[in-house]
Amino acid sequence: MEVCCQLPVLPLDRPVPQHVLSRRGAISFSSSSALFGCPNPRQLSQRRGAISYDSSDQTALYIRMLANSEIEVSVSARNVRRLLSFQRYLRSSRFFRGITVSNSSNILDDDYNGQAKCMLEKVGNWNFDIFLFDRLTNGNSLVSLTFHLFNLHGLIEHFQLDTMKLRRFLVMVQEDYHSQNPYHNAVHAADVTQAMHCYLKEPKLSKSLTPWDILLSLIAAATHDLDHPGVNQPFLIKTNHYLATLYKNTSVLENHHWRSAVGLLRESGLFAHMSLENRQLMESQIGDLILATDISQQNEYLSMFRSHLDRGDLCLEDANHRHFILQMALKCADICNPCRTWELSKQWSEKVTEEFFHQGDIEKKYHLGVSPLCDRQTETIANIQIGFMTFLVEPLFAEWARFSNTRLSQTMLGHLGLNKASWKGAQREQSSGGGDADAAFGEMDSDILPQEPRLS
Repeated sequence: MEVCCQLPVLPLDRPVPQHVLSRRGAISFSSSSALFGCPNPRQLSQRRGAISYDSSDQTALYIRMLANSEIEVSVSARNVRRLLSFQRYLRSSRFFRGITVSNSSNILDDDYNGQAKCMLEKVGNWNFDIFLFDRLTNGNSLVSLTFHLFNLHGLIEHFQLDTMKLRRFLVMVQEDYHSQNPYHNAVHAADVTQAMHCYLKEPKLSKSLTPWDILLSLIAAATHDLDHPGVNQPFLIKTNHYLATLYKNTSVLENHHWRSAVGLLRESGLFAHMSLENRQLMESQIGDLILATDISQQNEYLSMFRSHLDRGDLCLEDANHRHFILQMALKCADICNPCRTWELSKQWSEKVTEEFFHQGDIEKKYHLGVSPLCDRQTETIANIQIGFMTFLVEPLFAEWARFSNTRLSQTMLGHLGLNKASWKGAQREQSSGGGDADAAFGEMDSDILPQEPRLS
């Protein structure tokens, strides 16, 4: 967006001059007043950005903020073009004339270049820093990373996807995550999607995967916590939330994430060119993947996985077996934070704990009874993380290492051991013993364990 900064600056409340609208292009702006009823004008007074427009619409199509975030404004019935900034419009001019674009990534905005582009060249690196990538993409890590992976895996060409529908779908997905959640937000979804990509590259798995398998895996990873409210299932049940009633207190959040994903897929029309049968199969199989992330079903999936490995009967030429492995891969991606480097793992630990504690604060305020792991007065990050690693992460990743038998799996177990040792060191330094996190994580088959204590 640096190009826009060199253009004339206009106040937001001044109409775009007719002589400017006589051509396509962009103008930069600075704001001294609230935009579209924003309740905090002081924020906008510090922002600068650019508006792209189309002379045939006589209206602004897209706004890119250069400070904190990206705002998309629908002021026209032409909802696809509203997603285009000036740079993408110029690069995709052939696309709008009905000519196939040879390189799909060319329609991406300029923020895709530079350091963010360099990072994406190493998207398969286990040490990928999703926090840095999110900053480099102005808070658009999920859109940028997932679009890149679709292109990298050849899915756009193979499934003949409309690139603007794909981007629109990804933008809607990103916007449906709650940015105010410390943990369950779009950055976490991007992190899980990047981890899923790493697992899809595992030699034992990659040679058997079909484009359909990869498509389902990336969509499920990107949407697996869609519209997460930042509280767990027991909270929804005891507050008589409509979602708990709708899904009969069973996998409430996971069912909601899945149904939300299906809704956006249908709204975007991304796969409208497919047959109804294929679309229904896709929706069902995406649901199978997302529902597998329900932590209350951990023992069931782990037992099945262990049994297959003991018998040695997994056949990846079998579509059902591949689908089961993809379920296990998504489960691993969902709770892989303790298997990252300490610098990344520690940040995730702090974020998920703060989300737990925020729920506990609400429960205290309304006298609801504080859920396990959610009381900031009795629990500590170290205690929660040690219990989480011991009862959930270590058993799962030990079996995944048996399956994959790669350097990556050993690297993950190595990080897991070091991170657990670091938290034990922190635990010893704390004066209080904290709550009984081990007991909470150990009760896998009872209602005492929150449905979503997972780092998901």
